Amino acid sequence: MLEFCKKVLMKVSFDRILFRKELQKAIKWVQKEELELLRAWCMSQFGYKYRDIIRTSFAALPA
Repeated sequence: MLEFCKKVLMKVSFDRILFRKELQKAIKWVQKEELELLRAWCMSQFGYKYRDIIRTSFAALPA
């Protein structure tokens, strides 16, 4: 599921709103063990463009 989510995020990365929606879906879909991998990948791939979206999306996770 993680690889699928990465592909989707790559495809929608041209649009800020779509990226946020798909990132929120991806966070729900991936297993808890993969969340840190997803976060790190998002920051390395899109941190220059969507750092604020990535941080707020992952900060909203329950502890």
